[in-house]
Amino acid sequence: MSVRVRIAPSPTGNLHIGTARTAVFNWLYAKNNGGTFILRIEDTDLERSKPEFTQNILDGLKWLGLNWDEGPVFQTDRTDLYQAKIQELLDKGLVYRAYDLPEELETMRARQKARNEAPRYDNRHRNLTPDQIAAFEAEGRPAVIRFKIEDDREIIWTDLVRGNVSWKGRDLGGDMVIARAADASTIGAPLYNFVVVVDDIDMGISQVIRGEDHIANTPKQILLYEALGATVPTFGHTPLILNEKGAKLSKRDGVTSIFDFQKMGYLPEAIANYMSLLGWSPIEGMNEIFSLEEAGKVFSFDRVNKAGAKFDWDKLNWINGQYLHAMPVPQLTDLLIPYWQEAGYVFDAVNDRLWLEQLVAVIGASLAKLTDAVEMSAYLFNPTVMPTDEALKQLGLDGVTGALTAVLAAIPAEPLTEESAKEIINLVVKENGVKKGLVMKSLRAGLTGSLHGPDLIQSWLLLNAKGWDKTRLAGAIA
Repeated sequence: MSVRVRIAPSPTGNLHIGTARTAVFNWLYAKNNGGTFILRIEDTDLERSKPEFTQNILDGLKWLGLNWDEGPVFQTDRTDLYQAKIQELLDKGLVYRAYDLPEELETMRARQKARNEAPRYDNRHRNLTPDQIAAFEAEGRPAVIRFKIEDDREIIWTDLVRGNVSWKGRDLGGDMVIARAADASTIGAPLYNFVVVVDDIDMGISQVIRGEDHIANTPKQILLYEALGATVPTFGHTPLILNEKGAKLSKRDGVTSIFDFQKMGYLPEAIANYMSLLGWSPIEGMNEIFSLEEAGKVFSFDRVNKAGAKFDWDKLNWINGQYLHAMPVPQLTDLLIPYWQEAGYVFDAVNDRLWLEQLVAVIGASLAKLTDAVEMSAYLFNPTVMPTDEALKQLGLDGVTGALTAVLAAIPAEPLTEESAKEIINLVVKENGVKKGLVMKSLRAGLTGSLHGPDLIQSWLLLNAKGWDKTRLAGAIA
């Protein structure tokens, strides 16, 4: 059987990292097996589904490089198919109309709670007589469609991640609603557990790969596959993504949509790389920095862990940094320009291009995220700089004013080079009888306003190209 897998997000919110990681595993499995990766949009929740969320999902998957082979398929376009399948089950007697009123169901649950019983439907309308049905319909009661689940049934499957899993029918909450309430003569809107089964059958899905939070749905869906006379696909339930405390990752952990990672300065290649490692271990000898294509060649569920995968910001930053450090300067410059512009830095992206690339060459190796460049290079985008307290203390030391005055006097009219800058420092050290360390630290304090930062000589050259080195040194000794 050919491999056909799917990612089926609901457009009730932006593309979250959990959904994206599920998409990555599906994509990798499809590529490893020469299969088909399908995108399905589960938009049956009409009140919460929004077009902007759909677009966010499509754009997010593309940004990550997870291009789909078929789709997107929208569930709202398939209502006739779902209703036809429900009618098929009605004709077989495998489902029935239940006329319970909300208050009746609430009373039933209250009694169960008083007896310390798990809430479940007691199947009271499974075997209604024709007279009872007629009476309910005469009252004008709407009816849901419920699927019959036998308490003594045991549902067993072999999970790609968890091995053999079994579930008792009595633990599934009674007969399951598969269509919302509607007039007795019609079929209401089909619900999640039913429509995903119909879709997976229709699309020929061979493996259902999803998060472990869906595992309770699996036994119900297996029963529906059987009722519809279909082959049950193989299921694989991947571990949840956890925060540092071991709880399920949430917005409170600073993680929302995939595009928030983009705003934070992460590259799509790094995010996809890191998500592959959230629950999956590369083969022995494989570098942790790899492309989706490289991972797809070796991916298998033999190396997917059962335990939850903890989200590690330090690891993500390290991976992202590896991609940034390996990136050619012109490409990295293109990526950084929008961040500098958003920060309000004034420059001409065209005429200052050479200077910008020289700046990127200086700071590139220190970046973990693109956004780091904003603070790291702030001292280079203004004629003046506000010294830190530490820098001011350095500038107040004995001998500093004389040394910086000598440096200022030695700066030539023509542009500095690395060699001429070093010659000036050596000359000042020799002629002023001061230690080189004092000159270097003081020069950094005067030029950059800090005692820490990127390479001093290269920073000086960048400031000199703007004519700002003399201005700053003059201010430091004033």
